[in-house]
Amino acid sequence: MLFLCDFDGTVSSRDVGHEVIKRFMDEDWVEIDDAYTAGRIGSMAAYRRIASLLRVSREEMEEYTSNISGVDPHFPDFYRFCRERGFDLKIVSDGLDFYIDFILRKHGFGDIQYHSNTIRFHDDRSVTIEFPCSNNACAKCGTCKSAILKQLRQRYERILYIGDGYSDICPSQHADIVFGKDILYENCVMRGRPCVHFTNFGEITEILENDFVF
Repeated sequence: MLFLCDFDGTVSSRDVGHEVIKRFMDEDWVEIDDAYTAGRIGSMAAYRRIASLLRVSREEMEEYTSNISGVDPHFPDFYRFCRERGFDLKIVSDGLDFYIDFILRKHGFGDIQYHSNTIRFHDDRSVTIEFPCSNNACAKCGTCKSAILKQLRQRYERILYIGDGYSDICPSQHADIVFGKDILYENCVMRGRPCVHFTNFGEITEILENDFVF
């Protein structure tokens, strides 16, 4: 059995990507964010526009990330639960590898495999963002979580998905069981897709301990 987890606002206690962009961009980010949330552009297009405007050094982003790098306080117990039961746990994120790697390592979860977009820092404080997990057939999200889930189907009997945002809607349709909050939960309800609501990983662990999904 595999748990696929979103990162921003799910494993992390805050949407770190959103916070980083707000911190290091001027008001132009608001227009890009509005276009993304309204569905006029996908995350890949949004990131390309952001990369052309973002000016930040690796050191600046590391310092800021360190200050906002909390994880869900119940995630460590969930992580231990998965390890004790022999369940695999992977992260799929439409965020950036830099802060995901930094936060996981800082909190002792550096062994968790993750899939995400990649940010490159340059000497003039410009950045480029690359999409190693994109899907050319769609080209909407930087990280195609659905494609990753489908690839992993060959290795796992059951895949449980945990998420909260827009980029989690598509992959949730291909999971066996969905745990959702915020946007993901609301979308599942709207579509009539069964979804277990949660607000933190403590609730998920409690459900699993009661053998809800076995």
